[in-house]
Amino acid sequence: MKIYALTGGIAAGKSEASRRFEELGIPVIDSDRVAHETLEPGGAAEKEVIEDFGEEILTEGRIDREKLGAIVFADPAALKRLNALVHPAVGREVASRTAKLVDEAHEAVIIEAALHAEDGRLREGMAGLIVVHCPREERIRRLMASRGMTEEEALRRIEAQTPPETKLRLARWVIMNEGDIAHLHDQVDEIAKEL
Repeated sequence: MKIYALTGGIAAGKSEASRRFEELGIPVIDSDRVAHETLEPGGAAEKEVIEDFGEEILTEGRIDREKLGAIVFADPAALKRLNALVHPAVGREVASRTAKLVDEAHEAVIIEAALHAEDGRLREGMAGLIVVHCPREERIRRLMASRGMTEEEALRRIEAQTPPETKLRLARWVIMNEGDIAHLHDQVDEIAKEL
């Protein structure tokens, strides 16, 4: 089985690309969703995150991701601490899910994550990188429209991530998502044929 990495900046359209790959029969492991699961009650990182960030991140006894996000996206050191707590648990779960797909004899799997190739290199074992790219101004507009963020909040989220342009040189495929959803799907369909 070949493992492919899918990435893109916030609001670039990687989740929609993932949905399309799944519709075409290629399994996708969403690392962001796995990360959210680690923060749920009983999740692998829940206790450590509460200990580090305090009970002010809780709503009705559960980690409130909006409260936590407001802290970490305003403070790079806090984001680094959160990542150090969550990423090892996510890595273990993604490895477990990938092994299950190998056992099920899938030919390809895609691991979706905003943080692929952060250090300028593709992780060992990855057969190729797919980058969903969208102009910054459009990403800001989407965050304001879909998530109700102010322009300042949207910019803070975008700037907390590695600029996606730095990953383009590593990409085997680039999906340009500045048009409509049909255009995005057409590009995914072509990549899926190759996979």
